[in-house]
Order: sequence, then C-alpha cells, then structure tokens
Amino acid sequence: MPRGKRKVGRADLQGIIELCRSVRSRGLNPFLVDVDDLVAVLRKYFSEWDAPEDLCLDAEALNEIASIIKLQSEWVKRRSTSLYTDPFLLEEKIRSLSNEKTAKVFLQAWHPIAELEQLSIRSLEEALRYWEDLLPLDERMLRERASKVEPGTVTREELVKSGILAEEAFLEEMRSLWRELKEKTGKDGRIRYWDFIGSQSYEESVRRAYLTSFLVTYGYATMEIYPLEDEIFLKPLKEPPLQIGRETLRWEKRKEQLFSIPVPISYEEWVKWRSRKRREG
Repeated sequence: MPRGKRKVGRADLQGIIELCRSVRSRGLNPFLVDVDDLVAVLRKYFSEWDAPEDLCLDAEALNEIASIIKLQSEWVKRRSTSLYTDPFLLEEKIRSLSNEKTAKVFLQAWHPIAELEQLSIRSLEEALRYWEDLLPLDERMLRERASKVEPGTVTREELVKSGILAEEAFLEEMRSLWRELKEKTGKDGRIRYWDFIGSQSYEESVRRAYLTSFLVTYGYATMEIYPLEDEIFLKPLKEPPLQIGRETLRWEKRKEQLFSIPVPISYEEWVKWRSRKRREG
C-alpha cells in the first residue's frame, strides 16, 4: 500500500475508534452511528493491510463497532420493556388515525374547567334523613367499655367462613392459572393479554389480572409488548425459575433485570374487550 494511502487509512480507522468510544463514554444514542458506513470503511482498506500494527488497528476498530451494535440492541430492549413510546412511533400512529378517530380521542381527553353545583330535592331529603337518624351528641360521645374475652381456639373452617383464610392457597391458585395459560396459548406459544385475563364479569377480570401480574413477576410467564399496535401478549414458560417451599418463595440466581410494567385494567377497557369478543363470535 502506498505511504500516503496508508496514512489516510490509519486516520480513518482511528476516527472510527474515537467515534465509538465517544458514544459509549458519553451515553449518547447509539443509533446516531451509521454502522453500515463504518463497516464499508473497514472493508475498503482490509485487503490492503499487510503490517501487523495495521491489522491490529483494524481489529480494534471492528471491536468498537461491535460494541456499538450491542448498545443498539440493549437500547431497543430497554425501550420496549419499559413501555417507552418513541416519538417517531407516536407520530406514525397519529398520522394513521382518521379525522373522526382523532376528534374522538381529543373529546375523551378534554376536561374543561367548568362546574355547576346546586342542591336538588333529593339531596335535601338525604340530608334531612341523615340529621333525623343522627344520635344526640352526648350519646355519640359515650364510649363502650370493652368486654373481656377469654382466649380460645378457632378451626380452619371458621377462618374460611369469616374470610380470614382463603379457600385455596395463593400459590396453588397461581399454579392453576399458569397451567391454564399453557393450555390456552396458540401455535405460536402466546395469547393476547386481555383474551387471557378477560372474564364474564369485570371483578373476575381484575382478579385474574392481579394473579397474572404475579405469574410474570415470579417467572412463570413473560410479556411481549408492541406499543405501536397497542398489543400485549402473554407467553408461559415451561419451567418457572423458582424453588417453592412450604411457607416461602426463594428466588434462584437470576441475571436478567426486572422491570415494572403498568397495565391499565379499567372498566372501559373491559367493555371494549367484551364488545370485540361478541363481534368475533
């Protein structure tokens, strides 16, 4: 390789190394780096390197590019698991809405600062009944003396009847839900979140959502979130990473980082899901 071209090539490789290191050290967006252009520079000079120091410089530049690709992968994973909404995705979603849908969304989010308060006949009747049923002040100030009760025993049936003890142990109920999740998943091994937690009543749907959150937290299942499509899928794991004792849960060593993922379970969302299920038959 001519001396002049060798000097330019070394300068290009050194520039690639410094660029990648600057992005890593300053915590910048790794997608600011055009990896394809950097790889094209390496490919341009690679066949002409013959000196060991030039080959070492080329290998160092390639290693820095690989570190940028790793940062890009981690960046995408972090944004997708923390319900991060990219401005580009948000813009594309808004552009895809029709005028009627956009107007409906604005109306639902519109909360004008205006209020009208007035007493009605019904309110006056309720207030009158309240004061008529209210005990005199001297009687309300009396404190009942606590009666002394001898200590005794209570049976499990009595605890269940009084609602202190659940009929089914929590862990067993969670395992049962996990088995149900594995049975309901399709060929791709996953199911829509609302199709799994949804039930005939809103209260039961909330209860199933509560238990499902523990399935994800304890490693019985994972969640796949697609912000642009507003879709959430549940995917059961074959073996949960837990050792369950008689009274405690002991985590095994886990390398992955946990994230808190808020999922709204409003009555309106439940009504929408019910309507969609009726349309699908």
